[in-house]
Amino acid sequence: MSTQIVILAAGMGSRLGRTLPKPLTELSDGRTIMQQQFDNIHQAFGKSAQVTIVVGYKLEHIIEAFPNASFVYNEEYDQTNTSKSLMRALRASSTGGVLWMNGDVVFDPEALVRAAKMVARDQSFVSVNTAKVSDEEVKYTVGAEGYINELSKSVKNGLGEAVGINYVARDDKAALLRQLGRVGDQDYFERGIELAIEQDKLRFEPVDISDLYAVEIDFAEDLERANLFV
Repeated sequence: MSTQIVILAAGMGSRLGRTLPKPLTELSDGRTIMQQQFDNIHQAFGKSAQVTIVVGYKLEHIIEAFPNASFVYNEEYDQTNTSKSLMRALRASSTGGVLWMNGDVVFDPEALVRAAKMVARDQSFVSVNTAKVSDEEVKYTVGAEGYINELSKSVKNGLGEAVGINYVARDDKAALLRQLGRVGDQDYFERGIELAIEQDKLRFEPVDISDLYAVEIDFAEDLERANLFV
């Protein structure tokens, strides 16, 4: 079975101030953010990788740009956050684990090469950057065995930031899906992971990609920084 990959791209991305969905923002090399993600996916997992895009805001533009992908519609894209987009994607997935990423992250191709080794082990993970810990970002701590313990923007004394590239193993998927259904509409998917760790004893391993670039595009200055890498 080929790797199942999800890109979360339903949001309005209003902070960037563009008319098209944020993943269709053009980079300095002529590719869009999402095309850079697809290129990275194909490099790490081959052309046969199954990619599903969760769409919402101006979905027709994304569908037109990536006609060979599969699509899941979050009809409440303007009222919900990434927890509910991921929930819809996992419900639509086949048997097996799922790798997913936020549709607004420009990242080093090596990040998915590194992730592929974890996917091959079917080990749930969260990719992290330990080089910086910003108050407004999703942060994490680990327990005694080295697995993720806390995962949210409100974490105190975080060890690093989650970068938006994650994987849930086959046997962990049902528990995560259940927790995503329980969290609030405005919660990020990380809240579902945190509850699944706390209540279902799931083990998510932190995968350190601090030596690689990964830039979440929220504002114009983020785009400028990402363009330094591509």
